[in-house]
Amino acid sequence: MLAKVLTFEIGWFDQKNNSSGSLCSRLATDATMVKNLVADRMSFLAQSFSAACLAVILGMILSWRLAIVVLVMQPFIMGSFYGRAVLMRNMSTKILKAQYKSTALASEAVGNHRTITAFSSQEKVMELFKVTLRGPRSESKRQSWYAGLGLFISQFLTAANTGILFWYGGRLLYHGKITYKHLFQTFFIMVTAGRVIAEMGSMTSDLSKGTNALKAVLMILGRKTQMDSDDPDGIKAQKINGDIELKEVSFAYPSRPKQIILEGLSFKIQAGKTVAIVGYSGCGKSTVIRLIERFYDPLNGIVEIDGIDIRDYNLRSLRSHIALVSQEPTLFAGTVHENIGYGKENATEAEITEAATLANAHEFISSMKDGYATFCGERGVQLSGGQKQRIALARAILKNPAILLLDEATSALDYSSENLVQDAIEKMMVGRTCIIVAHRLSSIQKSDTIMVIDHKRTVEEGTHAELLAKGEKGAYYSLVKLQHYDNKK
Repeated sequence: MLAKVLTFEIGWFDQKNNSSGSLCSRLATDATMVKNLVADRMSFLAQSFSAACLAVILGMILSWRLAIVVLVMQPFIMGSFYGRAVLMRNMSTKILKAQYKSTALASEAVGNHRTITAFSSQEKVMELFKVTLRGPRSESKRQSWYAGLGLFISQFLTAANTGILFWYGGRLLYHGKITYKHLFQTFFIMVTAGRVIAEMGSMTSDLSKGTNALKAVLMILGRKTQMDSDDPDGIKAQKINGDIELKEVSFAYPSRPKQIILEGLSFKIQAGKTVAIVGYSGCGKSTVIRLIERFYDPLNGIVEIDGIDIRDYNLRSLRSHIALVSQEPTLFAGTVHENIGYGKENATEAEITEAATLANAHEFISSMKDGYATFCGERGVQLSGGQKQRIALARAILKNPAILLLDEATSALDYSSENLVQDAIEKMMVGRTCIIVAHRLSSIQKSDTIMVIDHKRTVEEGTHAELLAKGEKGAYYSLVKLQHYDNKK
């Protein structure tokens, strides 16, 4: 199930019902329920069904009259079990949906425990958690009451069936139509059959939960991703030059379809050039990066790499030539060595050390007690922001990409860390197509081209000097002036 989820496009994860907490709940709870349903419950049902069938056959042989009486009662008994199962299934669906919310909140709380601790908001989080538990608790209580009522009805009918069997058996014995031996044999056989059927009915609650979990699992397993990373018909590029062009691109995020981020955006980047994209917050700078990585497809227009629509590439092949370093780099709960080595399969020690050296990371890694074997912690919590950023750069260097995408890679760093990271970036940019999304304009002055995005499209393009020469009428000049004013404050 996890393997299937990892093939889905990024837009699927943006949906409200597919948050990390909800998915973790489905991966853990639903998958376990399906396992129990298949491994335990289904085997028990198969045994019980075969035992019931054998009991009915023996009963028909010994005394067909008594067997028919029991069989006549079974539709009523099974009907009560079926009605209970349908009711439990519907209520289980509501419980699972309610549980997803509480699981999502718990996952979020654990992932952000430092922020919660810093604001001393543990009680607030627990209050929110209790609120999310009200729904599952209320539904569980209702389910318990209805389950008990349904079980009472089914057990009453089962007991009534036994009573009728006694009464009718006595009449047959009185009229000499059955012997004592056959009466008690038939009685014990049919009572056993009734008990087996009752046990099968007592599992309706588990079966209903398992059935809903199975539906949720099958819904995921049966879904076809809109972006197949391993499309066999896609172009598998052994090498790309790095020419990039966007033609009349319009885009809105799937989770916010009415909010157009880019509209009619066009620009061209030559291979090996460094281009910086700047603009006010929310103008769509980072969105351009995500479109080039093909995390999303544009609503209109085309994104091309080396003159080929990126939708025609095999995605796995294309992304092997692209490296992304974001403002908050993702590090895994492993060692420094493992996190750098993530950039290239079967990377050697020498390659990892060389990548770390180019990223200005080797010195601080070597100074740590365990060196490259140092555990980074979940999401790299054991490291500083500058250290995490340099490890992310080392990982990107190890990948040796033709296209390097830097999304606010230095904006969250202090001056000292920024200088180290910026120096590493400048080393890495040599001979590669590089797109830099930056807030700090001082870090992109050496770029071959600076593009300013405003009102959903490119409004200016040129070098740092050329754009400043436009004076106060220029959009870039206004950004520089505003940032200079903010820095003075």
